[in-house]
Formats: sequence, C-alpha cells, structure tokens
Amino acid sequence: MIEVTEQRFTPKFDRNGLLSAVVVDAVSNEVLMVAFMDAEALDATRETGFAHFHSRSRGRLWKKGETSGNVLQVENILVDCDQDALVLKCIPAGPVCHTGERVCFFRKLDGDALVSVNT
Repeated sequence: MIEVTEQRFTPKFDRNGLLSAVVVDAVSNEVLMVAFMDAEALDATRETGFAHFHSRSRGRLWKKGETSGNVLQVENILVDCDQDALVLKCIPAGPVCHTGERVCFFRKLDGDALVSVNT
C-alpha cells in the first residue's frame, strides 16, 4: 500500500481549470449528479455551504438551484487520493436533474436503448 502523506488541500485542476465533482445524497449515498468545479466554484461552495459548479455551457459560475430553488446543501466534501476529483455529500432541496427527475441518473443502458430505471 502506498502511504499518502499530503495533508494539505491542494486541488489538481485539469488543463481547463476543472475538477470532476460527483454529488451524492448525504443520507442514502445515492449518486445524484456529476458536474465540474473550477477554483471559483470550489471557493463559493466552501464559503456558502451550497454547491456551486462551473457551467461549461454557460461559461460561468453556477449555483445549483439558482433558478429552481432546488439547491444542494453540502454536508461534506471528500477528496480523492490525487486531489483531482471530489465527492460532495449533499442534502437536496428538491429534484436534482434539470429535467425534473429526482436524480440525473434515471436511465440505464439496455443494449443500445436508454430505459427508465423506474420501469
């Protein structure tokens, strides 16, 4: 086993200045969504306690739920061994997916078709 001695938080952003962030329910550990964070989003999340991300489509900081009210209250931030990915353990204030689904992972692959996991 390789010993990890680094105890300081020194996030390793990719060449685009982003980290992957997996959002899970703080109670059930169910995967809710995946997004990207830049330094600004990470700082805003740590300062406010609510999940912020970098919107690649909008090219700007995005607070999850800023228009819908379905914010994500961050309970814990887990950091992977290389400090290039995060898991945000959150309490959602409503549906997480922009489609209105409770979570973004509401479909599964069945051959070449996408089918609802609820069927």
